[in-house]
Amino acid sequence: MTARAEILDRVRAALRDVGRGDDAADETPRAYRRGPELPDLLAVFAERVEDYRATAIRCDEAWAPGAIRTALGLATRVLVPAGFPERLLEGGALPGACQRSDGDGLAASALDTWDAVLTTCSVAIALTGTIVLDHGPGQGRRALTLVPDLHVCVVRTDQVVGGVPEAIGRLDPQRPQTWISGPSATSDIELSRVEGVHGPRQLHVVVVEG
Repeated sequence: MTARAEILDRVRAALRDVGRGDDAADETPRAYRRGPELPDLLAVFAERVEDYRATAIRCDEAWAPGAIRTALGLATRVLVPAGFPERLLEGGALPGACQRSDGDGLAASALDTWDAVLTTCSVAIALTGTIVLDHGPGQGRRALTLVPDLHVCVVRTDQVVGGVPEAIGRLDPQRPQTWISGPSATSDIELSRVEGVHGPRQLHVVVVEG
């Protein structure tokens, strides 16, 4: 018998006498606060994003390509996952001589040769300045957003919620999730902040209003 099988047998034995009606966990009250009273969700979100040393750019959809171009800076090799809204790339969002790929099948070593990745997100949290990716259309696989040095993420206003409980309520627990609060950083080494250790060194968030 394998160790896994032995552990599962012990779990089954421990639960043998527990009826469904005895499971009190299903009755646990979960009265989480779901709607924090914030005067301006977008303003709070942008402020918290910048608290993490990321950049927040607010614009309407007509100006979104220009805002994306600004956020990409000097990047000339940009990964754009399949499903990213093409209308946001019209009007010069990508540099004229830009190389573009959806990164499908690229190993981490190959991803590391690209300057930036441009994605959408699933939900954004105002109180914490967090963006959450569930790696659906326009978001790419997880490695895509962890290897390149720059991550530009487009957030729609209807994706911004007040707090974490609201965000969790919008997410599918069966999908992979990446929660991002600012660029990757650590202070583990001599208490000095170092950015880009286990993810992008730069994070720019483009908030498209309207």
